[in-house]
Amino acid sequence: MIEPVNMRIVRVDTWTSTSNTAGAPDKAADPPRRPSRCLPLIDELFLCLVYLSLGLKEKDLGDQFNIHQSTVSRIIKTWVNFLYTLLGAVGIWMSPEDIRATMPSVFGKYSDTQVIVDCTELKCQTPSSLLLQREMFSQYKSHTTLKGMIGVSPHGAVTFVSSLYSGAVSDKELFRQSGIIPLLDKDMAVMVDKGFRIDDLVPCEVYRPPFLTKKSQLSHEEVLVTQDIPQLRIHVERAIRRIKENKLFDCYSSGHCWQYQPAFCSSLPSC
Repeated sequence: MIEPVNMRIVRVDTWTSTSNTAGAPDKAADPPRRPSRCLPLIDELFLCLVYLSLGLKEKDLGDQFNIHQSTVSRIIKTWVNFLYTLLGAVGIWMSPEDIRATMPSVFGKYSDTQVIVDCTELKCQTPSSLLLQREMFSQYKSHTTLKGMIGVSPHGAVTFVSSLYSGAVSDKELFRQSGIIPLLDKDMAVMVDKGFRIDDLVPCEVYRPPFLTKKSQLSHEEVLVTQDIPQLRIHVERAIRRIKENKLFDCYSSGHCWQYQPAFCSSLPSC
């Protein structure tokens, strides 16, 4: 059933990355050929899904599927890029009508909330460039990190995922660059943490715990808001926890870091 997509897949081939890197193209060389498949298409997809689900090492997958480790790497890169292109075009943002239809009763006076957002960081390998180190260093994590923003609906479904930005970017700046602002209108509300001072960026209501500022103490109403909003924001924190529980993040949770990729980081808006 997946054979029709075969011609739409752009396959990763080591020929493009290893051939003639020292100088001009060799006109006498044979043109690159379309890489052949060692596995049926359905098995390639299954291998990629096993990798994404279980986080197995490429060498282990090569032994299980009886193929070379480099072939496993090419299959994973090919299918991850294809699935990102295919599934990335599927909209996960929910309409206000769907949000209201699934609104939990506990939201009460916050029933116009369209999305609950929060940021999360992933430690990454420290780049050699001092400029990039400064851009990616997170004061919160005391390490170089990549930072992204997750948005969930009040009933807990993930409805927005931003790109990854350098760890030094503020929550407000990440919110501005994420692309979520055009999705909001004046009839919606967004629930955020204290770091998101976004009242001047959005056309809608912002639910955020109040600041003490110069007052000696919060009023009774502000204390209630301070208690209510964190209890409702637990949905986005749970979603982020579920994402980080994926096997691919085991190295992060065990104290290691993502490998720094200069080509990837050079595309980050803040680098």
